[in-house]
Amino acid sequence: MTIDWASFTPWLALSGGALIGLSATLLWLGMGRIAGISGIAGGLFNLKEASGDRSWRLLFLLGLIGGALIVHLVTGGLFEVRSGYPIWLLIGGAMLVGIGTRMGSGCTSGHGVCGLARLSMRGLFATLTFMATAFITVFVIRHLFAFGGAV
Repeated sequence: MTIDWASFTPWLALSGGALIGLSATLLWLGMGRIAGISGIAGGLFNLKEASGDRSWRLLFLLGLIGGALIVHLVTGGLFEVRSGYPIWLLIGGAMLVGIGTRMGSGCTSGHGVCGLARLSMRGLFATLTFMATAFITVFVIRHLFAFGGAV
């Protein structure tokens, strides 16, 4: 296995992580809400939610998408969809993650960012479970299905 040093961007990764932490902190301090993306998105489709509760959720999600588009435009397309994988697999995977986290009453951002920041044991175990599942998924996709080039 070789490392593609041109794709190794620790400062961009650190900056992105800091922005995620900042946005989660601002949401918590400003509204008393946990920045769990699956819960935020799921609340948009909950008919029992008040319309005011839906508006902040929609604005938060639009901010996520808008932020990604701004970074894409500013960097000249530095960040692109993962090559070597069919788009249906990426979209399907994202949908399955969202559905699974809603069914499991959690999400990677809520537990992984906010839960770990609060030193929550539940957040720690949820994050370890998410990571183990991710490792297994990557192994299956790369070595059993041979998408993205087997390593």
